[in-house]
Amino acid sequence: MNLRIALFGITKEIVGQSQLELTAPEGQSVEQLMQQLQSAYPGLRQLTSFAVAVNNEYAATDYRLHERDEIALIPPVSGG
Repeated sequence: MNLRIALFGITKEIVGQSQLELTAPEGQSVEQLMQQLQSAYPGLRQLTSFAVAVNNEYAATDYRLHERDEIALIPPVSGG
């Protein structure tokens, strides 16, 4: 399946673009997607954490992705 992923903040800087398209096996989990992205973009491993949102909601690592899902990488946020 083809996935389109929106990137924000530091994840956008690490990958070098605001949107990423990649091919993944049907039914891939969020955890497997995170591993695939960290393998392709080793800089993502340096983040203490990042969340994955699917269809505008935070997704559990065992969530199974579908071709038309809207996926976003949400970087860690600091502030005061």
